[in-house]
Amino acid sequence: MTHVEYHRTIFVSDLHLGSRACRVELLLDFLAHARCDILYLVGDIIDLRSLRRSFYWPKSHTEVLQRILEKARADTRVVYVPGNHDDDFRALTGMRFSRIEIEQRCVHTTAAGKRLLVLHGDEFDSTLKCGPLAALVGHVGYRLLLAVNRLNHRLDALMGRPYWSLAQSLKLRVGKAVRYISGFQNACLDAAREADLDGVVCGHIHKADILERDGLVYCNDGDWVESCTALVESPAGDLSLRHWGQVSAARERPHAVPLSDAA
Repeated sequence: MTHVEYHRTIFVSDLHLGSRACRVELLLDFLAHARCDILYLVGDIIDLRSLRRSFYWPKSHTEVLQRILEKARADTRVVYVPGNHDDDFRALTGMRFSRIEIEQRCVHTTAAGKRLLVLHGDEFDSTLKCGPLAALVGHVGYRLLLAVNRLNHRLDALMGRPYWSLAQSLKLRVGKAVRYISGFQNACLDAAREADLDGVVCGHIHKADILERDGLVYCNDGDWVESCTALVESPAGDLSLRHWGQVSAARERPHAVPLSDAA
């Protein structure tokens, strides 16, 4: 029997369905083991950019959408906040389809009373962006890094090694990337402060994190390309990260010591 985890709220983003980079096996496994009252899809759910460049849509990607719709039909409130890779759906802001609400940004109130701004985060790119040549080089290099990352995941699975993201590890060693992440965090927190809220939940930069700064909480739910993470809220209103690659690997090792997922 499948053990199902109950969370008051789940936030996921950057699934990148329609891209070969999507870690769809882990994503389907997470959705099969998770139940919640509210599910936020915080952007880049369907990678329209990748689909336009090279069409790729296996059956497993359809299964992800089916599971999300099943949750919506089972009385889970589903809120979709489109990102920059699925920004075509922003034209539908304020509408509701198959019990899924579409919003450009919204406010979530936790069980503990914290009011959090929910947005994807790409709106801050214009103020944080590097020069066009550096951006192009970075984009091409990142796509190559993800291809190497997929090969590394296959080798890990074949050799029974614990889940580990090569892309995340290398990216966090690059000074410019670290500075960008810090600037992004500050921009998100500034938006929450301007809205007179207690913090922010976002995605976009593929770096899962929970931190407090100047009395505000910053939560990034990560992605399902590199980190394979979700942000979850407990019935009491506590927020934590679920690193599903590690959870899945630990479950497959019968004598493994349980991993902590607290931020």
